[in-house]
Amino acid sequence: MRTSDILTTPLSLQQKDMPPAPAHHAESDAGKQPSTSVGWVRICDVEDVPRLGARVLRRDGAANVAVFRTADDKFFALADRCPHRGGPLSQGIVFGERVACPLHNTCVELDTGCAVAPDKGQVQSFAVKIVDGNVYVDLHGG
Repeated sequence: MRTSDILTTPLSLQQKDMPPAPAHHAESDAGKQPSTSVGWVRICDVEDVPRLGARVLRRDGAANVAVFRTADDKFFALADRCPHRGGPLSQGIVFGERVACPLHNTCVELDTGCAVAPDKGQVQSFAVKIVDGNVYVDLHGG
């Protein structure tokens, strides 16, 4: 298995695990009880996303979502499509709070989905919440 296969192994979406209330990107709520809110879906365990890597949530009829983890354990989620030419951001290089597209090196801010100047464009970002070691994403987008 190649490293790129490990970093982008598809995650299975489990609709039965629909929890927490809206929050900010990568907010840790250890010890808090999540409240149910439409759109929030448990994606995986924190350990399932490697540091400086990503996992892809494949969705039928909707854009794939890449869940990223930074070196300092912040989590972000973006549509898995570079604004430049549609390259898979999940296969890019994560550095700081940015990802560089593997096709043409376009850099994208993980928190907003905005391309970094001089590049232009934006991809959809999704709110992420960490609760009790689980990664939740608001799939309605932000």
